[in-house]
Formats: sequence, C-alpha cells, structure tokens
Amino acid sequence: MKTSLTDFIENLRVNTPMESEFNQAVEEVISSVWDFYLENPRYQKAKILERMVEPERVIMFRVPWVDDKGEVQINRGYRVEFNSALGPYKGGLRFHATVNLSILKFLGFEQTFKNSLTTLPMGGGKGGSDFSPKGKSDGEIMRFCQSFMTELYRHIGSNTDVPAGDIGVGGREIGYLFGQYKRLKNEFTGVLTGKGLLWGGSLIRPEATGYGAVYFVQHMLNRIGKDIEGQTIAISGFGNVAWGAISKINELGGKVVTISGPDGYIYDKEGIKGDKIDYLLELRASNNDIVQPYAEEFGVKFIADKRPWEVPVDLAMPCATENEVNINDAQNLVKNGCKLFAEASNMGCTANAADYLAESIDYAPGKAVNAGGVSVSGLEMSQNSMRISWPREEVDARLKIIMREIHDTCVNYGQNGKKVNYIKGANVGAFVKVAEAMVAQGIV
Repeated sequence: MKTSLTDFIENLRVNTPMESEFNQAVEEVISSVWDFYLENPRYQKAKILERMVEPERVIMFRVPWVDDKGEVQINRGYRVEFNSALGPYKGGLRFHATVNLSILKFLGFEQTFKNSLTTLPMGGGKGGSDFSPKGKSDGEIMRFCQSFMTELYRHIGSNTDVPAGDIGVGGREIGYLFGQYKRLKNEFTGVLTGKGLLWGGSLIRPEATGYGAVYFVQHMLNRIGKDIEGQTIAISGFGNVAWGAISKINELGGKVVTISGPDGYIYDKEGIKGDKIDYLLELRASNNDIVQPYAEEFGVKFIADKRPWEVPVDLAMPCATENEVNINDAQNLVKNGCKLFAEASNMGCTANAADYLAESIDYAPGKAVNAGGVSVSGLEMSQNSMRISWPREEVDARLKIIMREIHDTCVNYGQNGKKVNYIKGANVGAFVKVAEAMVAQGIV
C-alpha cells in the first residue's frame, strides 16, 4: 500500500488524469476511512483500498439508431460494474448529454458504498449513454433503447447486474429496455428495477429516494430534539426526487419554498403543496426541463439563472445533480440561518462546500441520505424473486426501517462527542461491510 494518504491520492490522480468527478468521490471516501484502514493490517495486506478504487469491469460500446428523418445516429453506451462483493451489481442507467466515463465511475463507486449502507445484498454499478431523451419522439427513444439493450443484455442478469433508472431514464425508457431484453433472452426476469406495476414493479419506487431522504432528515432532527414540523426547507430540482421529498415533507408538517431547473429557481413563500405538487409531475412530463412555467401557473417569484441557496431557510436538500452547491452557496446558506443540510442528490456539493458545511452545521452526504431509491429497488428485486407484490404500506415500512438503520450506522461510526460526522460515519460504516466481504472472498 502507499505510505501516506497524500501518496495514495496522488497516485490515483496520475492513473486517472481526466476523471475529475471520480477523483473527487474517491478522495472524499478515502480521506474518511484512511485512519480506520491503517488500524486494520489485514485490509492493508489484501490491498483492499487499491482494489476498491478499481472497477471490476468497464464496458463501453457504440449505440447506432435511426431518427425519425431516417438519419443514422451514433451514441456511446457504458456499464461500469464496480464491485460485486456484497451482491449483484446494482445501479442506475443515465441518459444525458453530459454522461462520460468519469461521471459513471464516480456514480458506480458511490453506489457501492450506498448499497452497502442499505443492508441489502447488492453490489455497486452504474451505466448509461450520452444520448438525451429531451426533444426526441417516443419512436426515437424506443429505437435508441432497443439498440442500447442489444449490446447491454450480454452483460446483465437478475443474479449478475440489475440496472435501474436515473436521470433521463424513467418508466418509459425502462419499459423499452425491458421489452428488448425479454425479446433477446426469451425470459421474463427481474433484470431491471423501476418497472411498471403491472409487470414486476414495486409500489412507491418513484417516490422512494425523496421519501427516504426525508426519513433520514427526520432522524437527524430527532437526534437533536427537533422535528420536521414547522421547518422551512429549500429544495433543488423538480423531478421524482424533489417530488417525493416535497410530498413527504408536507405530510410531516414542513414547508418547501423552492424548486429549480437549468433556467433558474422558484421561490414560493406560501409553500409548495396541494395542486402545486401535482403540477410538478406535469412539468416533468413536459420534457421542457424548466421551472418558469410553475411561476406563471401559480403567480410566484421566478429568479432566472440562479440557484435556490440564497433563500433563508431552516434546512436545505439538493435534489438535482452533482456539484450543484459550491462554497459560495454553502456560505450563503449558513449566513442565512440554515441549520441542517442533507444531500438527496449524488455528491450534491463540491468538495470545499461539503467540508465547510460539515464544519458549520449538521451535514449528511448523498450516499446515506438518498439511499431510499436503491433500497426500494432492492425490495423490488426481492418481490420479483418471490413472484409477489407487497402493498404500499409494507414497502414504506421496510423503507423506514432501512433509513433508520443507515442513520444508526452513521451515528455509530461518526459520533464525536455531541456532534456526528455523517461523512465519516457513512463512509466507514459502508467500507467495513465491503472490505470484510472482499477479504473473505480472496484476491479476486
């Protein structure tokens, strides 16, 4: 092993020079677990960290398809099968123009730790394409998905690798992907999660990431003698994660005053509730990727080309994409009275923003906060294996238990006096499970 943390990180940067998102994710984890790693010589002997930062397999392929004008289009497809020590590879597919290998490696690495925290038998993986569904017809999306699956099907399976949806991959895309897999393999099996309820999906899956994030925040507040009721909350994004979080926050008595998109953010001082929550689904379905229509529909304030982190709130929950909160945003939040920050997105903060928030207020990272989505995906896998479908109440009850256990793990490994370092707690707690499994399974 490398003689110091600095040497380890520098060696990683040299080996992956064009992968800034991946390096950021690894550095955040390695910095948290380094001391624990040094205290366990058997982990060092087995080179656990050196092996853990290398994916077990990276698959890259071309995806040719024909658009509505009869023109041939070419995209790149990827699947990063990062770590299978705890179970089949599990993680979403992202269809977005920004997709590249660095982003998918970062997401697959994070997914390994997130899945470990859930207590369910799932490894970590991620995949996708630089194809964007935005502006495409249903026929074009279907032809792309069929071409994508024609290559991907060789590498996945219900006991090997079980992809799910992510940005740009919703129920429509999962349907097309599953149909092509079934056609090619001639079998009906739980190879994808996020499926329709009529053909193997699970209740509350669309809401699960948002619901789980709110349950985690509830435990964070309860630990310090507070509750969600009466809290004012800033949220970014307006997709499934934001929708699920807003719905659950309203149910528990909190008030959400912001949503955002690439065009800017909405400030609704009366709170996003009732018909306004339903309208979020209409916005999402429109494929316009903007939130200004919300302001026009309900007569509220729209702030163009800015993010919602300048609004005075009690709590903040980013629900959009990676690195959406920078150091200036973090400082604004704290200056304006924010007391708790929970990432419902993956790596929602830049590294210096995360460090600042962790020192200033209660801060929890995405791998713990947003694990509800993959948890319910894991529950969907269980239901598929047993050929049954659990009622909404049972799925929700199991999700609540999982999020409580994740919070307990973070406290167990991260408590320092009265304060909890949720970053360290999540990283060390997840690392221990993966490391123990890797040691037990030998040098593979």
